[in-house]
Amino acid sequence: MSVHIDRQEVELLAPAGDWECMRAAVANGADAVYFGVEKFNARARANNFTMDELPEIMAFLHMYGVKGFLTFNILVFENELDEARQLVEACVDAGVDAVIVQDLGLVRMIREISPDFPIHGSTQMTITSAEGVEFIKPYGLSRVVLGRENNMKQIRTIGEAAVMPLEIFVHGAICVSYSGQCLTSEMWGGRSANRGECAQACRLPYDMEVDGEVKPMGDVAYLLSPKDLAALELVPELIEAGVSSFKIEGRMKSPEYVANVTSKYRAAIDRHLEGKPVEPTMEEMRELEQSFSRGFTHGFLKGTNHRKLLDGTYPKSRGVFLGRVKEVLKDAVLCELIGPVKRGDGIVFDAGDPTKNEEGGRVYDLWCGEQKIEGEFPEGMVRIIMGRNDVDVTKIHPGNRIWKTSDLKLDKRLRQTFETEKPYRVFPLAVRVAGSLGEPLRTWWTDMETGNCIYKESELLLEQAMKRPMDEAFLEEQLGRTGGTLFELEKLEVHLKGELIVPMRELNRLRREAVEELEDERRKPPAYTKRSIRVYADAHQYKPQALKPELTVLCRSMEQVHAALECGIGRIYADFEFIKQFPEAVEAVRAAGPGHEIGLAAPRIHMPGEGGYFRNILRLKPDAVLVRNTGALQAFLESGKENPAEPMPELVGDYSLNIANHKAAALFLEAGCSWIVPSYDLNIQQMTDLMERSDTSRMEVVIQQHMPMFHTEHCVYCTFLSEGTDYTNCGRPCEEHRVSLKDRVGFSHPVRVDDGCRNTVYNAIEQSGAEYLQHFIDLGVSRFRIEFLEESADKVHEVIKLYREAMAGRISGTQVWKTLKATNQLGVTRGQLTR
Repeated sequence: MSVHIDRQEVELLAPAGDWECMRAAVANGADAVYFGVEKFNARARANNFTMDELPEIMAFLHMYGVKGFLTFNILVFENELDEARQLVEACVDAGVDAVIVQDLGLVRMIREISPDFPIHGSTQMTITSAEGVEFIKPYGLSRVVLGRENNMKQIRTIGEAAVMPLEIFVHGAICVSYSGQCLTSEMWGGRSANRGECAQACRLPYDMEVDGEVKPMGDVAYLLSPKDLAALELVPELIEAGVSSFKIEGRMKSPEYVANVTSKYRAAIDRHLEGKPVEPTMEEMRELEQSFSRGFTHGFLKGTNHRKLLDGTYPKSRGVFLGRVKEVLKDAVLCELIGPVKRGDGIVFDAGDPTKNEEGGRVYDLWCGEQKIEGEFPEGMVRIIMGRNDVDVTKIHPGNRIWKTSDLKLDKRLRQTFETEKPYRVFPLAVRVAGSLGEPLRTWWTDMETGNCIYKESELLLEQAMKRPMDEAFLEEQLGRTGGTLFELEKLEVHLKGELIVPMRELNRLRREAVEELEDERRKPPAYTKRSIRVYADAHQYKPQALKPELTVLCRSMEQVHAALECGIGRIYADFEFIKQFPEAVEAVRAAGPGHEIGLAAPRIHMPGEGGYFRNILRLKPDAVLVRNTGALQAFLESGKENPAEPMPELVGDYSLNIANHKAAALFLEAGCSWIVPSYDLNIQQMTDLMERSDTSRMEVVIQQHMPMFHTEHCVYCTFLSEGTDYTNCGRPCEEHRVSLKDRVGFSHPVRVDDGCRNTVYNAIEQSGAEYLQHFIDLGVSRFRIEFLEESADKVHEVIKLYREAMAGRISGTQVWKTLKATNQLGVTRGQLTR
């Protein structure tokens, strides 16, 4: 079924990290702009705006007919809810067109404040299926930003099934991990990606270890660093697939970048809607690369092709590839170019190691044979002379790649689009004039885009014209003098009885005041309902119940399952790489007899067409299911409604649901979770704050684990251990080999796959929260989980025994931690709980 979208339904959404970027977006055709303020947004290191600027920002945007969306796309901790309330109220007052939200607890609070204030579900919500969209519908979201991993077929399927406007990223940096599911920055440096403080660990070099041996990779070291997304040529297909908002990444990019990318996508969208070809020219693509590019890819939009997703030889923006060095001369470099270059361009000579200083600078002169090139040299063999102090030619070698890193002429042209005294846009104005002799001149001024109408009449009465009367041509000339304003006279109706006139100053006054009032009307914020709330009115000081604490264990091998059963563990979760391994675990636990329960882990991601995974889990009749995304939760809840006679397993909302405050905890428990697991982003104080206002009797705390850092659609097994492009032709090396990524410090982080061929990179070092066991018990937590990864049966026995001793009060949590550190060659860390 073809999805038809009208022009007004296709939105181009541009980023703005500061005022210059915002002006660049508006000047170059953005329909909407997204931006953040000081604290609550996923670009903490951007310049950002202040809360006090919101009225000014929205007045500016609305004046030009542009919508403004505030990014609120991070987790909100318990002690921040009141501050978050203040920002939401400021957004309502300022007329922000929507907030982009990750935290479902925040969604709940926004709805308490205002039932009609628009909310968009951030890509940080990790919504990748129609079921995920259905889950958030009851909370009044009006749009969802799908994961970057969805392809066009899936986008169409989701749009048709869920019937909600869909927003997707079409240009800019790609996170290698699913948004909202990257814990690397948090694990290694306390800088949470769920808090806008991503440390970009994916852009670091890694060695690839295969079955314990380092695999020689040549100059390929950036195994997790994707190219940048560029979907310019896919605009027609995306529109036909039902995409209603085209989002450009880049709130930390320059205003020139914003101007460049926005103008290119504006032109492509308009060309398609006018029935014209969209295919970008080579020059357009070079200009896009020039502003910022790690190399371009379609990402996953055209389907999975791991080999095209990343280059692996560099992690940063390189600009435009120009060619290679042929020969190094005494005072010049002879180059063979495939792209244009001119004097003043910035270039760099790439020797193959981006970690070292590279030679480069501005082009001083160009010579082709004996001819000096004055303009732009298109391509071919040319001698490049650099600025006197820019390069050391002894460090440049034949074969080095050459990149154009800057183009001053292009930057100047882009800046001229928004560094201007003139209005960025003008809008059609309709004027109706009427009157009779001896009456005031009556005028109606209509903003034809908004429909706003201003009535003005003259202070002086109409008189008989002695010379030139006010005919239509005269009035069109006088009333059309709107230069420098937002309006341009497009339609004039004259209904004057007789040959009449008023003084010219009256016409000027009427025109000036009418235009000013129409501009003021544009600046007015939309009116939303706003209620005064007490943030913690719905929070209860739960009285901790004196329950006997129990251990649950998550196993990733049958050896671990048997070891856990030998230790008498009551509930075991099986989190195997392949669903075909589940029946053996279920059978083993059932054979252990009463008092033993089996839980099965659902995938961390749910894509369209993967519902069979949930049906297979239910056929095995587990006692519990670890639910790791809202799509899976919705699927299990729907299955329970469709088959009320069938016993349903307990649904345990796992850490990846990102529960960080009591409102989110209550939402998931009310939605149908029997148990919930707090987000891994919380430190000990934030955990305490959450627990003091939540029902801890239904809370399971992961007390030891290998942190799952990256969870990604990008498969390193397929990319680097096969010649294939995806699971259909890779030969399944994951079933024969074990891969780890070795970082610069020397730690090897295991990479595991799942049935969806997604990779999870686990931290090499175990994390223990044993020191806080008694504290959590005192707060009413009675269920604690240990997660194993590659541990042997003996290690499983040892770890379980230590924690049982601690829970019984025979040893301290500190002793547990110290003992594990002494017996594990990698050591363990107290992890994020200590911060």
